[in-house]
Amino acid sequence: MPDPTRPESSRPESRTPESDPPGFDSSAPDAVDRRLTDLEIKATYADDLLDQLNQTIYRQQAEIDQLARALKALREQMPDLENRAGPGLLDEVPPHY
Repeated sequence: MPDPTRPESSRPESRTPESDPPGFDSSAPDAVDRRLTDLEIKATYADDLLDQLNQTIYRQQAEIDQLARALKALREQMPDLENRAGPGLLDEVPPHY
């Protein structure tokens, strides 16, 4: 009978022979050890992948921040360039008029 005071997520899962892979003898200690080792290896690879993805996101965010600062600096320079340049090419009358 399930313990009503225990949260659902912390209850042990019941294993059925149908959930085991074909040819798996759940009564053999070597098979359980092998399966546990395989799960530990998968968890280690997943943890390593997560660390790599976090580092990639950190580098990308640093680059985005740097590009945003550069864009802001360029936008601040734009009014200065317009004032110093005088009339632009669009304001000049072509020579044939």
